[in-house]
Formats: sequence, C-alpha cells, structure tokens
Amino acid sequence: MDVLIVIDMQEGTISSSDKYDARGVIERINQLSQQVRSNGGKVIFVQHDGTTEEGLFPHSDGWQILKALQQGEGDATVRKTTNDAFYNTQLSLMLAMMGATKLIFCGWATDLCVDTSIRAAISRDYRVCVAADCHTVSDREHLSAAQVIAHHNWVWSNMLSAVSTPQVLPMAHIY
Repeated sequence: MDVLIVIDMQEGTISSSDKYDARGVIERINQLSQQVRSNGGKVIFVQHDGTTEEGLFPHSDGWQILKALQQGEGDATVRKTTNDAFYNTQLSLMLAMMGATKLIFCGWATDLCVDTSIRAAISRDYRVCVAADCHTVSDREHLSAAQVIAHHNWVWSNMLSAVSTPQVLPMAHIY
C-alpha cells in the first residue's frame, strides 16, 4: 500500500509569503492526496510540536494543519518534536499496521524535516518516492529556495538503499 506522508504543512510554517511556490505546492499536495486515496492508499499528516516563538506550540492556531489542505476522513496524523518524523513517534507502528509498501514524501522544509524523514525511511528499508514538486522551503543565506529544492531532489535520487533507489518524480508522474 502506498502512504503519502505530508510533513509540517501547518499554518505557522506556511503562512508567511517567503515559501517557494507555496500555493502551487499546496495544490499539488491536494491532487496527490486524492490520487493516493483513489488508488487505495493512505495519507498521514505529520505535525510538528514546536514552541510559541516558532508559531508551532501544540493546539495553537499556527500548529494546525493548513486549512487549504484537503484532509480525508481516513487520514491519520502523527505528532513529532524533531526533524525526523520517525523519532519517538507512532509513525513506524502506523505504517506497519497499514501494510505500507511505499512511502511518498512531500511537505516543508525541504532541507530539514523532509530530508531527515526521507533518510530515516530509507534507513528503515522502505521503498521511497519523493514528489519532486510538492515540497517547499524559504531562501537560505547561502542558496535560493529553488536551489535547495533542486539540490535535495538530486541527492535523494542518488541515495543508496538496500530495497530500491528512491524515486524522485513530479506529482503528475507518480500515478
């Protein structure tokens, strides 16, 4: 079973206008979520428990999953406190109970939580797919957001895995 993992797409992380192609990323995540559900897969929203300063304090307005994202009745949520969606969370257990065979990743921030979670999934021998145009980040001091995204898409597509080379595909080519 395919499982789409939507990382940290929360009001507090995406609400500022500095996220690269945020509107397009949200639209594509909604399309991909629907495709995954239509193909018998599941969607898991990963929600970061952060601080008031980050705008991600649990149960605050900023902590909420983006209102613009379409959540389905059968979707699940996992809360995390580090960059890694697997670390001290119920994600591995949920995936085992779902019978997950392939994980599809998207979300925010490309170079931190998305990257760390993808690497954690690879090290746990999951088949990994990254929706190349469904993750976003802000410009960094040393690289533009577009450069960060392009670099990480390249890195992920060249990672070694005991199971299979991670796929890095535009949303339109995943199904």
